Amino acid sequence: MNLQRTVMDVEIESEDLRDSGRAKVSCRTALALAYQSFGVVYGDLSTSPLYVYTSTFSGKLNLREHDDEILGVLSFIFWTFTLVPLCKYIFFVLTADDNGEGGTFALYSLLCRHANLSLLPNQQPVDAQLSTYKVTRPRETGLSCAIKLFFEKHQSQRIWLLLVVLLGTCMVIGDGVLTPTISVLSAVQGLKVKVAHLDDRYIVLVACVILVGLFALQHLGTRNVGFLFAPIIITWLLCISSIGIYNIIRWNPKVFRAISPYYMFNFFRKTGVDGWESLGGIVLCITGSEAMFADLGHFSQLSIKIAFTGVVYPCLILAYMGEAAFLSQHKKNLQSSFYSSIPEAVFWPVFIVATLAAMVGSQAVISATFSIINQCSALSCFPRVKVVHTSKQIYGQIYIPEINWILMCLCLAVTIGFRNTNIIGHAYGLAVTTVMFVTTCLMVLVIIIVWEKSIYAAGSFLVIFGSIELLYISACLIKVPEGGWVPLVLSLIFMAIMYVWHYGTSKKYEFNLQNKVSMERILSLGPDLGIARVPGIGFIYTELVTGVPAIFSHFVTNLPAFHKVLVFVCIKSVQVPHVPLDERFLIGRVAPKEYRMFRCIVRYGYRDVHQENYDFENNLILNIAEFIQKESEQICGTHSNGSLDCNERMSVISTPAESLMKMVVSDGQEEDSPHPHSILPVRTPPIDMGPRKKKKVRFEIPESPAMDSAVKNELKELFEAKEAGVAYIIGHSYVKAKESSFMLKKFAIDIAYSFLRTNCRDPSAMLSIPHVSLIEVGMIYYV
Repeated sequence: MNLQRTVMDVEIESEDLRDSGRAKVSCRTALALAYQSFGVVYGDLSTSPLYVYTSTFSGKLNLREHDDEILGVLSFIFWTFTLVPLCKYIFFVLTADDNGEGGTFALYSLLCRHANLSLLPNQQPVDAQLSTYKVTRPRETGLSCAIKLFFEKHQSQRIWLLLVVLLGTCMVIGDGVLTPTISVLSAVQGLKVKVAHLDDRYIVLVACVILVGLFALQHLGTRNVGFLFAPIIITWLLCISSIGIYNIIRWNPKVFRAISPYYMFNFFRKTGVDGWESLGGIVLCITGSEAMFADLGHFSQLSIKIAFTGVVYPCLILAYMGEAAFLSQHKKNLQSSFYSSIPEAVFWPVFIVATLAAMVGSQAVISATFSIINQCSALSCFPRVKVVHTSKQIYGQIYIPEINWILMCLCLAVTIGFRNTNIIGHAYGLAVTTVMFVTTCLMVLVIIIVWEKSIYAAGSFLVIFGSIELLYISACLIKVPEGGWVPLVLSLIFMAIMYVWHYGTSKKYEFNLQNKVSMERILSLGPDLGIARVPGIGFIYTELVTGVPAIFSHFVTNLPAFHKVLVFVCIKSVQVPHVPLDERFLIGRVAPKEYRMFRCIVRYGYRDVHQENYDFENNLILNIAEFIQKESEQICGTHSNGSLDCNERMSVISTPAESLMKMVVSDGQEEDSPHPHSILPVRTPPIDMGPRKKKKVRFEIPESPAMDSAVKNELKELFEAKEAGVAYIIGHSYVKAKESSFMLKKFAIDIAYSFLRTNCRDPSAMLSIPHVSLIEVGMIYYV
């Protein structure tokens, strides 16, 4: 219990560090975070010894009388493990974080902010004033300016860059399918060492049962068992390193000679093409390296560096050396080298730890897949899905039911279809190397555009690390017919889904932008807008950050009545990982005061999770009230935007706890409750995963002689409108391609995008809109 409390405290502290811009952490906190990182970051990387040597010698490559082959393979493992995870990721890639966040989208986000590469349609200059929108402006080089101008002038190149990012993202999703499969299957295959006549069908059955159980428990969240993950991986690393030392001493102490690069050259000289093809198995030793960067947001650079350099790196090197020493004396045990090298006395304890470590490694990749899908959805690159919070304390731990069951079905299909870790390893190697090469390419652009370094620095990075990854990719491509096609097919399917959704969403936004109602027409109608203004508030959801959406005119044309207070609500994503809560609301007027028309832009980062059980309605009204008060006092920070209409001046509203406006909440049974009312300050509430309870909410304006009477009257009208009722107006659009469009566009819009839109989550559910107050306005968009 004490261990669980300690882990929870450190997790909460790590979240505070993230919110404070990655301040310097103490040694104690860094060590505690390093301890946690074992169970989250290094599960996949640490279980690689289960299958590396088996996959490497699964082809034509065999061990001969001398040790040239095994020493050559060990030399490749040592230098690959040293150059890629240690040198590339620990010393270079980790420093390219985006406000403490890592991963493919972090690199892409940095590039978009520094070179205007974003394809998100509704961005505003005021977004650059976010505290997390950090843009360093050192002395620009001629090369960086040229590259920026090239991308800014050619939208097609920005699209290609997005496709490269999506390729890396889709390969990571492919890892979410292959990692649980190969890890669990490799761990269970250890049974055949003790039960020689055990049929492969039973091995596959046991692996499938474990996989089903693993995915069935995802809805509980990682936090419930998270404090157990780190001890499992640490125990596993100590086990394999100890066994490695034992095997080195007993079987071949001279195995340390493989540190010399000479043995890599000698390996190719002796094995030729067979040795080159075996690189597809060797590269599996660095599977999971990308997790050090992708999971950076949950820890710190220092903690990840401490854990890797102090424990993970030496333990895994000793494990690989020990297994090589064993194979040098037991050349017939190639297909079960890891379990055969375990001393008899400790076999079953190590087998149990190996199975648990495989599950931990799988859990980390599955959770990362959920996070990536959420990021893609935020950037309009994936259909809407249900996102469930699994922790009340730790922000960002999520569960996506649809993706979870899709991953489970794919894992079971790969396990049952291939039944062989060697074939799965061929697919796994291609997915891993592709993700790493995409990271290398994006890092080259970061070095030039963000860091403003010379072309020699970027070229050196590309040559050193890109050549290593291309060498391994070339070896993995040979294995495409033998299982390497799996990540390619999965990536193409997910890329097609992502691009079609992004394309359809962009076309829909362009239609809205071209058909928005002009403010001149609105103002010419007068304060009543030429229609009956009925009591209440109308929330009109739109993707536009300026102007009046077409659904408004479509609605009033068919039903010439609307509410006294109109609020155009735009929920959009910004090219930053997180938007602070006190900078989330951007509020302004759409028309003069007497029209009672407001606009509220709610901004989220690509790693922010929209809270479903979130009292959005009441908090939005209180923020509008705060805007009205601050506007009259002319003390709020107002940002003029030249692209906005003349009547729109948007202000960032951060409602302080000492605000005059108060929200009085009761549970609806005031007479039975001794304390029926609670007066809440205007703050964004924490994550609430429980069922919603019906509460009565009313607003109070304390008497204050300092408050202007006109402001008090407008606030009174606002709160009276809230008491009269709130209606949510949302567009229910049908997007169709124009008759003159090409066949490919018609297929993408009329069939593919329509299918995805029909089967994804409904916008009203995503926005937690109550059905009794929902009004859907149907429109057909011809794009």
